[in-house]
Amino acid sequence: MNTKVKVTANEAGTVINVSKNNPEYGHIRLEQTKIIFDKKGWVKKKKLSALAAGTVEELQELNLYNGQELDGNIVIVEQLTPFSDHEPERHYKIAGETGVVCCVDGEPIYRKCFYDQTGKDVDEFLQHTNGEDIVEANNQKLKEDIKERKEELKKENKATKAKVADQDFDL
Repeated sequence: MNTKVKVTANEAGTVINVSKNNPEYGHIRLEQTKIIFDKKGWVKKKKLSALAAGTVEELQELNLYNGQELDGNIVIVEQLTPFSDHEPERHYKIAGETGVVCCVDGEPIYRKCFYDQTGKDVDEFLQHTNGEDIVEANNQKLKEDIKERKEELKKENKATKAKVADQDFDL
């Protein structure tokens, strides 16, 4: 069901991404498509990615190339403590395209993916408790989409009426 973990290149075609802040360090990007069974009974196909960081020297010693397949899995870890004190909001779990941060009793959920070369680690999910906020945001987005579509249809209707009015009909 799950694909192998693959090494992916950046836009320049290289697999090692050197840090802009410190050229001695870098990371490689790994991807995997997984089938996830959530606690609500839904099956979802997800494309996951994880960054594996290290010194550029050690990353070079791995001799990885674009498209190379690796054993193991990419695992999702959700927790209530930030993965980074520097940029905690970077790992907020966001509900779809709503922009709403998923929370447990008012505390934000942090989500990050990691590469596990053993393939033994499992995903760690947290169930959010702010479903009403997410439903409200989705409803608001739906209302905005409907309003926008109505405006488009009014313009199309007006243009069609003008076109018909300009026609010369022979009866």
